[in-house]
Amino acid sequence: MIASPFMGRHAATVEGVLGRVSRYAWPPVFRKDLDRAQAFYSDKFGLDPVEQREGGLRYICAAGEFAIFISAGVQSGTHTQMGWEVEDIEATVHELRARGVKFEEYDLPGLRTVDGIAEIAGNYASKGIGERGAWFRDSEGNLLGIGQPVRP
Repeated sequence: MIASPFMGRHAATVEGVLGRVSRYAWPPVFRKDLDRAQAFYSDKFGLDPVEQREGGLRYICAAGEFAIFISAGVQSGTHTQMGWEVEDIEATVHELRARGVKFEEYDLPGLRTVDGIAEIAGNYASKGIGERGAWFRDSEGNLLGIGQPVRP
């Protein structure tokens, strides 16, 4: 199992960087090259599919699962297509960078990153008072994100 500084509340015995996040959201994610996508999730996150079928892979990640499929469609890459909630965003960004993940930098009205991490005002009441977020692209150009709730 890969050593990780962030252990999700619901972490399962799933190996890999994202196998220890606390929640997942927004599957499925479409790919043009399934072999390249599988290598990305293995190399960058330490995840291997738990199931395969013609044109698709299914992964288990802490408190949930996601699937990737071959698609002829074109990803816009302009919005987050899948994201994970993490316990420690700095540690997660550090570990993913060490694995070669390049984080997006933004300087937009209402969204500015510093060293790849944005401070976001507001959140769902059950989650806290804000969120910290970071975004990166997968092997197919899909925009993926990680977030950490800011608790009062």
